[in-house]
Amino acid sequence: MSPASKLIAYLCVCTGVQCIHHLSWLPCMFTDERVFINQEGQHETDFQHRDSVLQFGKAGDSPVNPRAITFLATGSKLELRRYLDAAEADNLDCELRRFRIEDTGVLWPGLDPQEFSSWFKCTLKHTKEHYTVVGFLRLPTNQPPAGEDHRNWPPISDGQMLTTTVTMVMKTETPLVQKGLGLPATLHCQFVVDHKRPKVSVEWILQRRGERRKLFSRDGSTGETEGTGVDRGGLSRGVASYQVPYTKINLEGMYVCSVSAAPLSGTVDVGLQIFEPPRVTLNMDPTVTVPEGSEHKFSCQAENYYPLDVEFTWSETDPAVSGQRVGAPLPKTLNNVLLSSHRNNGDGTYTLSAFFYIRATREHSGKQFTCIVNHKLQRLPIKKSFILTVEEPSNLGFHLGATVFLLSSLGLLYMMLPYLRRAWRQTNQRKPY
Repeated sequence: MSPASKLIAYLCVCTGVQCIHHLSWLPCMFTDERVFINQEGQHETDFQHRDSVLQFGKAGDSPVNPRAITFLATGSKLELRRYLDAAEADNLDCELRRFRIEDTGVLWPGLDPQEFSSWFKCTLKHTKEHYTVVGFLRLPTNQPPAGEDHRNWPPISDGQMLTTTVTMVMKTETPLVQKGLGLPATLHCQFVVDHKRPKVSVEWILQRRGERRKLFSRDGSTGETEGTGVDRGGLSRGVASYQVPYTKINLEGMYVCSVSAAPLSGTVDVGLQIFEPPRVTLNMDPTVTVPEGSEHKFSCQAENYYPLDVEFTWSETDPAVSGQRVGAPLPKTLNNVLLSSHRNNGDGTYTLSAFFYIRATREHSGKQFTCIVNHKLQRLPIKKSFILTVEEPSNLGFHLGATVFLLSSLGLLYMMLPYLRRAWRQTNQRKPY
């Protein structure tokens, strides 16, 4: 093949399936189950964690690790790697489990009644919570359905290769959604099966503080629908995303998207986390002037924030030297800071204050006091500052007191003047003897 032909083929593959040939296998943790009877005569399950490999290829390929259990996902109508967004193996956590189907008598479409199957569920999670993918793997077997009883599952030995095909895939591109109050939110959920016109049932459940609430459901067989939030037209295209029109505190929780295509059923979880940053204010102007020796309370308030986690710090710096490139002292953290009690607002948000008392001295004059507020999920702290100026005590009070005393004395003298004059006259009258 010429270099130009190779380039064209490369571009075609990357465009169609997002460079899936770069990812040929993934290390996985296979959680196996061993059921036994305990001393009380009850069935008990022992979960065994075993190293395994999820390998992509075709039937007959050699295992990349002969000593590990290999789940070979061969080419089918569904390509699991197509939904991994060209992720590197280091960014994916892979878990494999046996999957138990209910004995409903419903066969997976396209299978002959004489064909038997064992089922496995593969969960692929992006380590940075970019997406979660769930795939269902079918392993052809010569065992009848009774062999699917979890108490009689056939053992899997180390080094064994299981050649499987992918029959159904679920994905969410929003494992964690963080939104502020009063904003719309889209909780993504999509699915695809390996046959046309499947009868797929969809359900959304909100789990919050130990309670479960059904938000939406649609029966794939009858078409009966309950609730709102999902575009019914999108279901035919495999899109089952749920729309939250207006976020509120009581809508925070774990949303579970459930998809059922008998006899398979699976779920993906989408966490909705409400985040509202605080509005920080001070109870004083940017510059404050106080007389020396006076005592004052300075308060910093964080309002209408959620969730509850918030941290306050008050610091003191000297602006005259803090701007120096070399040798500038570090801010001094105040240790006499007190906190008010949390106030729960009507919308579920919180308000909290941090304050301190100070008796103004000349050493405080010119200093900058800064309130630093750190809130959960906020990358940078919020800072509010003021500069304190301390003045010498004024003599106005002394002069005012002296003036009042003088005026009072003059008034008293004016009132006593007639009596003094009368007394003087009586003293100077000529005696009769």
